Amino acid sequence: MADAGFCVLLLCCSLVSGLVYYINRSFEHEDKIKISERPNFIIILADDIGWGDLWTKQSDSTTPWLHKLKVEGKRFTDFHSPASTCSPSRAALLTGRHGLRNGVTHNFAKGSVGGLPLNETTFAQLLRDAGYYTAMIGKWHLGHNGLYHPVHRGFDYYLGIPYSNDMGCTDKPGYDLPSCPPCEQSLHSRKRGECDSKVALPLFENQTIVEQPLDLWALTGRYAKAAVRQILTARNRRQPFLLYVALAHMHVPLFHYRFLNVTGKDAYSASLSDMDSLVGSIMLAIEAFSVENTLIWFTGDNGPWEQKCQFAGSPGPFVGRWQTSRGGGSAKRTTWEGGHRVPTVVSWPGKISPNTNSSALLSGLDIFPTVLSLAGVEPPSDRRYEGIDITDVLLHDADTGHKSLMHPNSGAAGQFGDLQTVRVGRYKAFYITGGAEACGGGTGTPELHDPPLIFDLAKDEAEESVLDPASEEYQAVLKDVEREREALLWDIALDNVSIADYTVTQAAVPCCQTHNPACRCHGSS
Repeated sequence: MADAGFCVLLLCCSLVSGLVYYINRSFEHEDKIKISERPNFIIILADDIGWGDLWTKQSDSTTPWLHKLKVEGKRFTDFHSPASTCSPSRAALLTGRHGLRNGVTHNFAKGSVGGLPLNETTFAQLLRDAGYYTAMIGKWHLGHNGLYHPVHRGFDYYLGIPYSNDMGCTDKPGYDLPSCPPCEQSLHSRKRGECDSKVALPLFENQTIVEQPLDLWALTGRYAKAAVRQILTARNRRQPFLLYVALAHMHVPLFHYRFLNVTGKDAYSASLSDMDSLVGSIMLAIEAFSVENTLIWFTGDNGPWEQKCQFAGSPGPFVGRWQTSRGGGSAKRTTWEGGHRVPTVVSWPGKISPNTNSSALLSGLDIFPTVLSLAGVEPPSDRRYEGIDITDVLLHDADTGHKSLMHPNSGAAGQFGDLQTVRVGRYKAFYITGGAEACGGGTGTPELHDPPLIFDLAKDEAEESVLDPASEEYQAVLKDVEREREALLWDIALDNVSIADYTVTQAAVPCCQTHNPACRCHGSS
């Protein structure tokens, strides 16, 4: 499988290299772009990726470009997504604020009227206002109607899908569990179990649906070409740029190059290789166009979707054994380490020490303040942020991260958005457990814990054995946990917070031609 994936990778990269070379020929007499004081930013967000999916001996042959990115940059081993599911994690990444502040506490639907509240400010908006060219490629999932669309939230250009790639049918479905049928050809179609065969998955370019249903198996190549074009556009404009690439990988349904002969057993590895080739296309374009002073930040939106079994990724050693021994999942949607600890690396040639690691406690919340700081842009002062500026960690090998991190409920037991799990230093306290589905169907009984369960991650990364509540160690940690949690909740209560509109209506579902089965139309992007 690895050899086949590598051959496909070489073919894809050669195709993209040809595209890059052809475009670059017209600039061969120009000087290299002058190094700007303001860096370019490429933020790559993988979907449903496991901490254990990358940077292992086995995966390095499947993902050579991500291995190269690690060798050239700094890998973070204790980095966490802001939430354990799609919309809240993405909203927090773009705003530097938890869902209890920005209003996004759970996922938006196909028929959602609203999205990320309009009074929330993304780092894309601030960078564009500061003279950056901004482009987004991929999954948005923060509102697709009217002013909630990406082009109104800071992006000069957008190509992608408005939500997760399982939230609509395709004519050639990918690998999923349960397996889903193709889009219906009849007007009398209906939802079948967990599969919606009525409304097709749309592909937007800016605010126009250019293909519905989109072809999943051609999506990687389409995204790669768009990324190259956007880098070139910024070069031609001689502007610093932000390119935000929110991948469909590794969310089900899984897909890969259509001409690769893959069995269901190898589907995840093939999709991982497919994702890597897209990252490689971006890295090749940066090199070929001599675009200097470019920071690439790769991370994930949450951990693997465990209930998808063989089509889910690996959390590595972070298996949440206390929970799995009682039934139920311990990855996506949960606040166990497997749900939010994600593979992360940042590369910036000449600035970040190559082939280094950091164990600093960090979060996707930190992307907002760090990117703005490096660009010399001030965030709005009328609100508060969870994210911290980690410039010293990136550039000066400092190892100081967060003193504490709060992990919000993302769909398991409890109320959406509640800060139900607290990380303080090496310790982690759970106030609620259970309620998430595992492979095989068990969900685990929801339980409240007062006092909380406390684990020592330095000794117990599998989260198997709790500290004895009667011990001095437990009592000392509990004081820190309660102090940090209460301080943050009080701060949120005094903050300028937003409320998202989660109203759903059929009229808000993206559909290019309502009279056609599955909303069918085809164009070009």
